[in-house]
Amino acid sequence: MKKLLVLICVLMVSLFIFSEEVITLNLIEAFSSPYRTPTLNNIIQMFETLNPGVKINVISPPYETAYQKINLMVSTEQPLDIIEIGDWDLSALAAMGKLEDLTPYIESWPEKNDMVEGVLEAASIYQGRPYLLPHGVFVKALFYRPDILAKYGIESYPKTMTELYEISKKLTESGKNQYGFAFRGKGYPTAFIDIVLTSFFDDIDPNNMYLTKSGEIIFEDPRAIEALNFYVSLYKDTAPKDSINWGWDEQVNSFVSGITPLLFQDPDTTGMLNEMLQPGQYKTSPLPLGTSGKVYPSFGFVGWGIPTYSEHKDLAWKFIKFVASAEINGYWSKSYGALPVLQSVYTYDSYFSSDLFEGWTKMFDDPEHYQFTEYPLDNKNWGKWNEFQEKTMQQVLLGKLSVENCLKQWTDFWKDAGIN
Repeated sequence: MKKLLVLICVLMVSLFIFSEEVITLNLIEAFSSPYRTPTLNNIIQMFETLNPGVKINVISPPYETAYQKINLMVSTEQPLDIIEIGDWDLSALAAMGKLEDLTPYIESWPEKNDMVEGVLEAASIYQGRPYLLPHGVFVKALFYRPDILAKYGIESYPKTMTELYEISKKLTESGKNQYGFAFRGKGYPTAFIDIVLTSFFDDIDPNNMYLTKSGEIIFEDPRAIEALNFYVSLYKDTAPKDSINWGWDEQVNSFVSGITPLLFQDPDTTGMLNEMLQPGQYKTSPLPLGTSGKVYPSFGFVGWGIPTYSEHKDLAWKFIKFVASAEINGYWSKSYGALPVLQSVYTYDSYFSSDLFEGWTKMFDDPEHYQFTEYPLDNKNWGKWNEFQEKTMQQVLLGKLSVENCLKQWTDFWKDAGIN
């Protein structure tokens, strides 16, 4: 009889457990990689442990096609509850009217005042409203391999664009599969082109990278011709020919192998490099200064948003603010490599003030030479620009389009877009 009662009790408990509703949240990430996705999965596992009955299903499209996949899923209202949104895709998604305005959530979030100054404002580029909560900040710096440079008698990293070319040329021995610069040909090369091009100017508008302070489009300025010719030379004289097709993976793998020991990249690259290289095998430095004595980096950001049609918005926000908490943001940033979005993380974790972040520290401390500017992300034609610029730049690199004609097409694009 006692055994029967025990069995009945076990069955009742089991029935109760299995009758509990399990809520599944569908999350799609925009920047999947073998070094980043496992960190996200660890965070999700922590959240699920703290929230029994909640399951998060992760969708990880390939990096190169992630934006297209996300835009398609959102536009057709496929089941999604948490969307990873990059700065360059935010306006296109928000313009669909299918992203939740996170203002009410953020206003009641205790850690709002701990956010790095300007990050939340930068994320509110579409109609002044935050349609995402950033979880990482990105600024490009120069990564270099001191061990490879030393083999060629080079004792320091290039401090100017001219030195970048000269050192890269000195390193290049194509017969030995040794080159200088890790060129970016595909997969959103916009920032790489613009870092070099704008460094030939001394009067870039801090509110719009494609305008001078006098309101002229930079692509119709004679300095742009010199700058783009320099960029073409950097590819033809110092980079592997197949780098015309390189995206992030190819760039970083070539840097790791030592084939191209000079690389422009964001801090999220540190996560992969820390796994693949020994301490001291790579370092970071500020972006090389252009002929103007300046360079114009831009702040990038990525974060989590909620589709308006989600049936679990409050629960989705619970996960988003969990990821944004100081402890988790620190863990995420350290493992993944992005710069933290909370000020307190920099205080309690000395990793982010180590020599590894020297490139960013020096740029942040020298606003005279490193003048941060913004992309026209709120322009309705921004979503078309990246593909257009990549396509025309490819034609220039292949010798099918002149630099002058390319710049004219870029100028016409932004005039039609009403940029000035």
